[in-house]
This record gives sequence, structure tokens and C-alpha cells, in this order.
Amino acid sequence: MLSEAQVRNAKPKEKPFMIRDDRGLNLRVDPSGRKYWIFRYWENKKEHQISLGPYPDLSLKDARLQRDELQTARAKGESLSARSEKVPQLFSKVTAEWLKTRMKGKADNYLKTIHFRLRKYILPELGAMSLKDINAPDVLRLCRKIEDTGHDETARRVKTVVGQIFRFAIASGWAENDPTSALLGALSPRQNQHYATLTDPSEIGILLRAMKAYPYTLIRCAMLFSIYTAARPGEVRTAEWNEIKGDVWDIPAEKMKMKRRHIVPLSRQVKEIIEELRPLTGKGRWVFPTPRNNGKCMSDSGVRVALRTIGFTKEQITPHGFRAMFSTIANEHGINRDVIERQLAHVEGNSVRGAYNHAEYLPERVKLMQWWADWLDALD
Repeated sequence: MLSEAQVRNAKPKEKPFMIRDDRGLNLRVDPSGRKYWIFRYWENKKEHQISLGPYPDLSLKDARLQRDELQTARAKGESLSARSEKVPQLFSKVTAEWLKTRMKGKADNYLKTIHFRLRKYILPELGAMSLKDINAPDVLRLCRKIEDTGHDETARRVKTVVGQIFRFAIASGWAENDPTSALLGALSPRQNQHYATLTDPSEIGILLRAMKAYPYTLIRCAMLFSIYTAARPGEVRTAEWNEIKGDVWDIPAEKMKMKRRHIVPLSRQVKEIIEELRPLTGKGRWVFPTPRNNGKCMSDSGVRVALRTIGFTKEQITPHGFRAMFSTIANEHGINRDVIERQLAHVEGNSVRGAYNHAEYLPERVKLMQWWADWLDALD
């Protein structure tokens, strides 16, 4: 059994660890130095944990009293897991409910990213803590550790995920406040990021000639399809044959960044690419499957690696940079900004303007995309 001095003097380590007291009571010590009382028990052949509260707010004596009450309830046949399922206490339990409820139907790649951030950053720090014990300094400490590795944007996104989980808990009646709301301005400011692109016509011409000379048909077509449509890389590689409908590419809302259906008019050049691909991939689901044709779409590195192979560095051009190229050139030629922005599937930043500007500009966009393809071809 632990003594008060042992609890008081327990030193943090690189990773969270527990010190056992007696009859299921444990002291958890986090890398930050914070200490929590955890009651561990087995039910239905599974281990369960209940957070009792932080030390020294909850003394060793009081933690043992709470432990005894729980043990008495178990002796009377009460299911503690049923009790904790009604009102989840641990952040990890609420996270599981959030994933099951709010992440249902999300895109696979998005879910993979969320699970990675939870597994690598969030749950090791906050998972075993009770919601009521997590405060703004805890979340800030977590984000600062990520910033210290040079991943400022990841730190901001981790804070966002934690905030989403807490707001879900508040709506469910399991929490009263969101600690991330107090962190406004606490993290490193976001630096405006601009995707590398080419805007000099002579350089774009060199790029196009190199693309068209690329020896592998699938990747060559993916590069050209990307630059001609100015669509997001993720939208291109997940394009499906059932979305190609005559003169348009009809992308469903669930695939779009802003969850809004998007129609891409197909220029003559793009339709030629599609017809070149049809005998190769037209019997499957994906317009651009993996070269191994294993039932998956092309990876997000396919076009990027090809650009490096033909001699263009990441400082010169990225797959996402085709969009910036299209926007820059079209704006320089005096094309209606609203038409350009709608073709890029950007949401109007002005909320009032966005509320009333429902025009799809489809006839104008048909002309725009053919003009863009012809302008590119004139450089070749």
C-alpha cells in the first residue's frame, strides 16, 4: 500500500505510468507531473478503469474511500461498466463515442488522419484522464510538445480535434465546458502557405512537354487531367467512371472539401484523355486505379513523384499548384473572378455575399475550361 509521502514524491517519467495501491486503486503519473487516482477492475473478462480525481485535490484517504464505495457496489452485484457507459468519465471513452457517432460516413483518408492523431498525440496524454480533470493548460501542454517538434499546423489540428470531442461531450451532457476555447491565440500563429506553382508561360510550356512525353500512360493521363481540370489532387485520384457524364465530371458532395456537389466541365482535351483511358481502366471503378490494379485508386504520391521524375522540384510545382496556376493565369486574362472561384469550388468568404450568390455560372465555366485547355496547348 502507498504512503502519503510516496504519492507526494512520485516523479514523472517520459511516458505515463501507474503505481498500485491496493484493491484496484492506482496512482497515475503523467509526463507533465499531474497525478490522478484510477480505479481498475475486471468485468466480463475485460479490464476497466474509472478516474476518481486528481491528486492532491483528492487525497490518498479520500481516494481509498471512493474505491471502497465502488468495491461495495460490485459486491452487491452492480455493474460498474454499465454505470460508466451511461456517463463516460474517461476522455478515451468519450472519444470512442465521438468516433462512432460523429465520424460515421467520413472519407477513409480523413478517418485515417483522425485515428493517427488520436493514437500518436492525443490519447497517450489525455486518454486516461477524466473529462472534468482536463483543463486548458493540459491541452496547451499537449500542443506545445507537438510544436516543439516543428509541426505547428499539426498542433493546431490536434487542438481542433480535442475541441470537437469536448463539444460532443457537452452536447451529450457529459461535460460542462470546452478547455480549448481558452486557447485562442495561445498557439504559434499560422503562416500563410502557398503551393508552389509556375506562372511563366515558357516554364509552363516546358512542364507540359515533359508531361506529354512521360512514358507511363496512366500517370501521364493523371498529370494532364490534373492540370486541365484544376481539380484538387484528392478529387482527381478518386475520380470514378460513374461520375463522368458526357461533357461534365459530376463530383458528389461527400467527396468535396466543402461537402458541396461540384460539376467540372470537360474540355475537348480532357475528353480525349478519358477516351484514351477507357480501354485501360473503364471496366473498373476508378478512372485512375493503382498501377497494380488491386481495387484501390491511385495513391496521393502518384502525380507528385512523376513531377519529380520529369525534373521539377517541390519548390517549383506541386500537384495542388496546378490550381494556383489556373487561378493566376485566368485572373491575369481578366476572366470573371466569381466564375474562376466557382470553378475552383471555393466557398464565398463574405457570408452575406455567399448567402445570395447561388449562381453556378455553368455556361461561363464551360467556356473557361475550354479556354484554359487551349491556352495550355498553345504553349506546347
